[in-house]
Amino acid sequence: MIGRLSGVLLEKNPPQLLLDVQGVAYEVDVPMSTFYNLPATGERVTLFTHLVVREDAHLLYGFGSENERRAFRQLVKVNGIGAKIALAVLSGLSVAELARAITLQEPGRLTKIPGIGKKTAERILLELKDKLGADITTAIDIHRPAPVSSDILHALLSLGYSDREAANVVKQLPDGLAVGDGIRQALKLLAKA
Repeated sequence: MIGRLSGVLLEKNPPQLLLDVQGVAYEVDVPMSTFYNLPATGERVTLFTHLVVREDAHLLYGFGSENERRAFRQLVKVNGIGAKIALAVLSGLSVAELARAITLQEPGRLTKIPGIGKKTAERILLELKDKLGADITTAIDIHRPAPVSSDILHALLSLGYSDREAANVVKQLPDGLAVGDGIRQALKLLAKA
């Protein structure tokens, strides 16, 4: 298995790049999140990699961080998710956003990604619930809210408030509120802001 490559970036053709490692040029497919953070051609770059060996090809995927590679590896284990869809997910969501969607069980975030329908999104959330959500969220300090907080957050999002506004208000609410009371208090707080 090729786990990491360090070399000179020769070409950038989204989502693929050509990396020269001591005279051997590797074609590597990367998610757009990694692609946007690449240096200019001619510069040195280090990528964490994942090699997929198929009957007709050896495909190399590269990532700017270990967390991205870990998320990719978990995604391709999901039934019906191949490497291309996993790259699309990581291109559409950061690892933190993906972990948050899994932790909060938000299929709507995933269905915004081309190629991901409602059933596929629900399968990803179900199969990665105890794997990626818990694993990555502890690494990036996302804590699982109480189920009531999640319901209040969803209600605020459906009313048109941004993720940031809704999350900030939900954090300010006292514990033990009923969903209806929590929504009322959250709306009062948002009206004052």
